[in-house]
Amino acid sequence: MKSTAWLLGMAVVACGAAPAAELAAAAPVDKIIECMRGNVPPTLRVQQVELTSTDRAGGLRTLKGRLFAMRESGLVRSMLRIAEPADLSGAAYLVREAAPDHSDEMYMYLPSVNRVRRITGASADGPLLGTDFSYNDVKQLENAFDGTAPGLQPPETLQGRPTWVITIRPKVGQDSRYSQVKSWVDQKTCVALKIDFLEGDTVRKELTAPASGLQQSDKYWYLAEAQMRDLKENTKTDLKVVGVTSGSDLPSRYFDAHSFYLGN
Repeated sequence: MKSTAWLLGMAVVACGAAPAAELAAAAPVDKIIECMRGNVPPTLRVQQVELTSTDRAGGLRTLKGRLFAMRESGLVRSMLRIAEPADLSGAAYLVREAAPDHSDEMYMYLPSVNRVRRITGASADGPLLGTDFSYNDVKQLENAFDGTAPGLQPPETLQGRPTWVITIRPKVGQDSRYSQVKSWVDQKTCVALKIDFLEGDTVRKELTAPASGLQQSDKYWYLAEAQMRDLKENTKTDLKVVGVTSGSDLPSRYFDAHSFYLGN
């Protein structure tokens, strides 16, 4: 079984057939994930995003761009295009969720080398454009990450809100740095408010978001802010969504591996 289980919002979150309010606290894990995925609209959502990274010495670097996301035949398509700073302007990253029993596709374009590179294997855990998000982490943020059948742990209260607790492990033979990913999913909105990325029994990275950042665009929930911390390197990246447009049509080339990096 292919599981696509997280999200938030580099956009943030999920997508499901049943509204969150209709799910019982003890809902089956597949229904929870389905509800999460329901936050990715079938038509285009464009998010204006800012990613501010803080290094060990306290130095700051901010990336600004747009994140495009939609579902095509039920599968998530997501593309990040960077506008600032100038040295990365035009850089683009594409995720194409694949059908069950197939591998998802990830592509990176850098203007400095003027070519598209497919991200595979261990390189998928490398940092995305110097941030604390890896290529794989962005897949998870857009609910396009595959692993073994998810597990459901006892529910917990986080920031005063009831959450489901979901765990997912890599597939057998999958080249992943993480032994497990654990997510706390808000029961009202089906948005993950916290995600732990474990190496063995140790939390290596942690994604957290304030419940106050939960917002809606049309009927779809997303997080307006979140933070990824690398607990080993003592670095962090703050994500902010500063504008959202939903329900638009988008040229298919934006999600095509041969043309996603081209301008408007």
